[in-house]
Amino acid sequence: MRRNEIKDNPGASKKRVRGGRGIGSGVGKTGGRGVKGQKSRSGVAINAYEGGQMTLYMRLPKRGFNKWRRKDYNELSLGALQTAIDAGKVDASAEIDNAKLVEAGVVRRPKDGLRLLGNGVLKAKVSIKLDHASASAKAAVEKAGGSITLIEKKILAADEEKRAKTAAKREAKKK
Repeated sequence: MRRNEIKDNPGASKKRVRGGRGIGSGVGKTGGRGVKGQKSRSGVAINAYEGGQMTLYMRLPKRGFNKWRRKDYNELSLGALQTAIDAGKVDASAEIDNAKLVEAGVVRRPKDGLRLLGNGVLKAKVSIKLDHASASAKAAVEKAGGSITLIEKKILAADEEKRAKTAAKREAKKK
């Protein structure tokens, strides 16, 4: 056997079919794409369309819930507040609120309110006015000798009546 006599076994390698290369090639004219229409053209993708059948993404169950007009609060940790006080950005003796924190550059923009989180250590005695505070944050501020004032949300009388009616209906169904 010589090197120039070495070759593959018959049928070991197969030539790629080049469609649309004339009648004589056997795969000319439509080139294996069927006939006419949008799908016979190149570069067409009809995403998720299944010929009128309910599409896969619509057949699958939906999970979760995204609240409409959800409030987006600024979150401030006790550690970040203490760092701002130490740096002299925030005056600990005056009442601290969302507007003052934005003005000092501690918080970027006012958003829908301020939420105080309990991570970090607070040493300064502060008076804070905000929308929400975690239980650990409240305890830490009170331990340091400070106070937290929560901003009251306006509840309309009509909303309160509606809430009472739905609660009464629920109770009636249970009995």
